[in-house]
Amino acid sequence: MMSSLSRSSIGQGKKKVQISFIIRDEVEKYNRSGVNAIQHDPDLKRLYSAGRDSIIRIWDTHTKKDPYIKSMEHHIDWVNDIVLCCRGRIMLSASSDSTIKVWNAHEGTCMATLRPHRDYVKCLAYARDVEVVASAGLDKTIYLWNVEELAALTSTNNNVKESKVHERSSIYSLAINPSGTILACGSTEKAVGVYSVGVMDTRGPQDIMRLKGHTDNVRALVLNRDGTQCLSGSSDGTIRLWSLGQQRCVATYRIHDDSVWALQANESFSTVFSGGRDRRVWATDLLNPDCRTLICEEKSPILKLELVKGDTDYDSVWVATTESTIKNWSLKNIQNRMSGDYDNENVKPVNTQPNCTIKGGSSIRQYHVLNDKCHILTKDTENNVALWNVLNARLVENLGKVSFEEEIKKRFKMVYVPHWFTVDLKIGLLTIHLDESDIFSAWVSSIRELGINPPLEWEDCKVNLGQQLLRALFEHWPKSHMYESIDGMREVADPLLFSVPEHIPILINTCDDGHGRAHFHPFLCRDADKETQQKCLNEEVPSWAAEVLAHKNMSQTVTKIAFFLLQYPNSGIKTAPKDRLSASDMIQVRKVIEHVYEKVLRQGVENGHQSNDSGDHEKETYDVSKLAAEKVELLCNDQVLDANMDLRTVKHFIWKQSGDLTLHYRLLNK
Repeated sequence: MMSSLSRSSIGQGKKKVQISFIIRDEVEKYNRSGVNAIQHDPDLKRLYSAGRDSIIRIWDTHTKKDPYIKSMEHHIDWVNDIVLCCRGRIMLSASSDSTIKVWNAHEGTCMATLRPHRDYVKCLAYARDVEVVASAGLDKTIYLWNVEELAALTSTNNNVKESKVHERSSIYSLAINPSGTILACGSTEKAVGVYSVGVMDTRGPQDIMRLKGHTDNVRALVLNRDGTQCLSGSSDGTIRLWSLGQQRCVATYRIHDDSVWALQANESFSTVFSGGRDRRVWATDLLNPDCRTLICEEKSPILKLELVKGDTDYDSVWVATTESTIKNWSLKNIQNRMSGDYDNENVKPVNTQPNCTIKGGSSIRQYHVLNDKCHILTKDTENNVALWNVLNARLVENLGKVSFEEEIKKRFKMVYVPHWFTVDLKIGLLTIHLDESDIFSAWVSSIRELGINPPLEWEDCKVNLGQQLLRALFEHWPKSHMYESIDGMREVADPLLFSVPEHIPILINTCDDGHGRAHFHPFLCRDADKETQQKCLNEEVPSWAAEVLAHKNMSQTVTKIAFFLLQYPNSGIKTAPKDRLSASDMIQVRKVIEHVYEKVLRQGVENGHQSNDSGDHEKETYDVSKLAAEKVELLCNDQVLDANMDLRTVKHFIWKQSGDLTLHYRLLNK
């Protein structure tokens, strides 16, 4: 019995389950999209970058030629923030996949996954003196974590304590002082919420004040060491300095021309470093706001700053932007150029070239699904056009810097295949989503038309694209190629028509019962045969996929198309009754031509009606299909139809009307 994967145990309730996969290289050495967060380890001389491509990468800052060390891959959506803890030994990451992950930063391995949040986790804050991390996001909840407890988590010891507090609005920024006594959060409420945090207080953080003054979302926060002052950066373009003792704003800095998204301060809290949508990094003296320096100007909006300490003070800053490249800029010339005697518009940055650059890769920004619904054309941020095959999850061809629109026109085929997947470019790579509602809607009459040479037994078989792709994605899952027949014997499934690369990441996304909370189960294609993965897949694979993969229940749903078959005007054939016919929408025009020849024209001859070939009947052994093609042609809207075209293509591209399809036949003068 298949007790571990029964029809009744999978997909219960109202849960919506989606299967997705990412088309990518096995090793993605370069950031493929914007970088949301960065952390520097001064002891190991490493930089950690958190990408919108869902990958955390480790870089050697001493090596300029090839700084890439390793990728940390477990998230399946944007990584929004990271913090290094325990002197660089432990890292926590926050993602839009609603999880927090605990990493061994030195080895780059994931140790645990925390799932307390019910929406995007946007920010983290670290109190280094007490090893406490705060997390918050769009679910309006702040959690506090003991890092030492998180580092001790194992498969058997997976209980962790946390304290939490609920905010009034979605949270986009957090700050906590090193001793962990004061916590600040910035939200869409346009205010800074301040909490008192007691290590021994079991009630969790206590709300002590609301600092109001910003007119838009608070996107960045910094607290001084003793928790008496707070800096806030907002989408309203201002930076505000708050006195927590006086509970008021003591200074407003109007340095930027647009939203402020990133803030850092030196240890003495005398200088603030800021960046944002205007692409500029400024250093501003908090006591003398007119004394400021434009450090650099980036090509894209700035998302994060990370100061690097030298012998005495910070001597450089790493800058992460909405582009994939990360740059390090010198701070050594700040003191020499601090002056308020200029207008922001005309000021020149003290640095025109960065100290070093960690080069990023291109990000896919545009796509077009071709009519065969198996190939996708893409255009990336470097204007390179590429062709991809969805069925085998591979790059077909790099076309270079050619016209995207011209390539779409050049590759147009008059063939209609229903939509059976959706495409997502959020992480800068092709992510393909498969849903129960349409995955099995695409049947094709021949797989050869898609550039795949099928086994002999599949030569004339109709193929369901979604079914075959599922089989390829779950090729290594034992349940997918061994199954129980009616008599209880184990049998081997049919051979695969194609395969996908073994490194392809696959994601099972289960949406809960009305609360909107999602559960993600990511794995690599090749890992599906591992014992731990098998157990998870037996529980997580949705019923609509299990029916096809494990139970082999795949019946073709025949979609009928109604049409009228009439003689072409002035064709010399006696008018036949106007009959309304119906057939599978996948039937080819050649079959309709054969029908016309056998059922209409030959019947007319036998009844004494005149035709161009009167009295000269072919023998029954003659190839009827060939003969019909020589004598009859089919038209729609006065356009002669290709014999290999199916009726759904005729209706979609040539008929283009909502009513029943009308076809005309006429004899060929041969």
